[in-house]
Amino acid sequence: MTHSHFSPLKTSLENTNLLQKLASNKHPLLQTSITMFHVYLFLLSLSLCFLPHIVFSSHCTTEISTKTFQKCMNLPTQQASIAWTLHPHSSTLELIFFGTFISPSGWVGFGINPTSPQMTGTNALISFPDPNTGQIVLLPFILDTTVKLQKSPLLSQPFDNINLLSSSAAMYGGKMATIHNGAPIQIYAKLKLESNKTKIHLVWNRGLYVQGYSPTIHPTTSIDLSSIVTFDVLSGSSSSSSQHTDLTMLRVIHGVLNAISWGILLPTGAITARYLRHFQTLGPSWFYAHAGIQMFGFILGTVGFGIGIQLGKMTPGVEYGLHRKLGIAVFCLGALQTLALLFRPNTTNKFRKYWKSYHHFVGYSCVVLGFVNVFQGFEVIGASRSYAKLSYCLGLSTLIGVSIALEVNSWVIFCRKSKEEKMRKEGLIGTSSDKGSSGIHI
Repeated sequence: MTHSHFSPLKTSLENTNLLQKLASNKHPLLQTSITMFHVYLFLLSLSLCFLPHIVFSSHCTTEISTKTFQKCMNLPTQQASIAWTLHPHSSTLELIFFGTFISPSGWVGFGINPTSPQMTGTNALISFPDPNTGQIVLLPFILDTTVKLQKSPLLSQPFDNINLLSSSAAMYGGKMATIHNGAPIQIYAKLKLESNKTKIHLVWNRGLYVQGYSPTIHPTTSIDLSSIVTFDVLSGSSSSSSQHTDLTMLRVIHGVLNAISWGILLPTGAITARYLRHFQTLGPSWFYAHAGIQMFGFILGTVGFGIGIQLGKMTPGVEYGLHRKLGIAVFCLGALQTLALLFRPNTTNKFRKYWKSYHHFVGYSCVVLGFVNVFQGFEVIGASRSYAKLSYCLGLSTLIGVSIALEVNSWVIFCRKSKEEKMRKEGLIGTSSDKGSSGIHI
């Protein structure tokens, strides 16, 4: 049996000729696997690239059953939109907000911050089902600095810095409508604006439940924390639309790269190393496939990780929490795996078994944490029920199914070889040369 001895120069040459070796291999199993893998990556990328259309797929309207407004605008999060009519001669603004519930006992609201584009200081109208009658109620709230601390329930109080003339809330379907996850609601408000002031800071959000008549904290994903826009009611232009578009595209690119790298490529590379080396006719091709897939996956993952760091800098007020911590851990483990190639002892070295244990432990840890963080990422961007997540789940299920089939096959091969070895020791069959050597060992 021959063994390969490690040296940095040899490893570099092997990686340089990796694609040529794989391309020249004519084994039907490997060729079919590569073709199917390319098709899956294409479908996954296509699905994830439609993520912004899935997450932000609302269409504004200027017409409701009782009124027609002058202008409308899609809001960048939560599939919300607004429509409004400005009456310059009286400095009054009629505004209607279109939102959706995320829970039968939840709340939906919007408000205006008279000074800055942030939640603190916002005068908000919040609608929710009355705990006694179940009918929709609409109450005014002032979101001061104590709201974030959650030390006491949020109590309704009249607006202090905004002149609210009238307000109302209605469900689609009227009084017969029921509140459920995804149920649409419209909140109407008529305001008196300051003279010659047409720019307003709009804030909106929704929560899971209400305690009595006090709305509880809303979800804290990056999407929910980005529900703020500044726009001009006279021209309809939004000062934050271009910035939001840039953030959305960066989030999509970040998600696509990391889902493909940490969530697909690295697990595929691990499967290649664990199972394909048992196919004798593949020779050393399994090793080149393993190293190439892992290296390509780590490069994509590094780019995705860098974009994630940039997203954190662009949204300083957003806490990514677990997703950020898992991302750093996965990247560090991936870097350790890559550096491990430079310190791989040869097969006769006494430290080889320790290196092998380290390589396996770090590799499997990276794969598991990568899976977890991909799903955490879907939660962060508010795409927990999107077709992109469904596509990824189908691909992951396929990988798991292939792994189970290959695991069963490897155990069949192991049991057969063990039985042959036992019969050989008992002299029931003759000895033969080792035909299963792949030439390269990990």
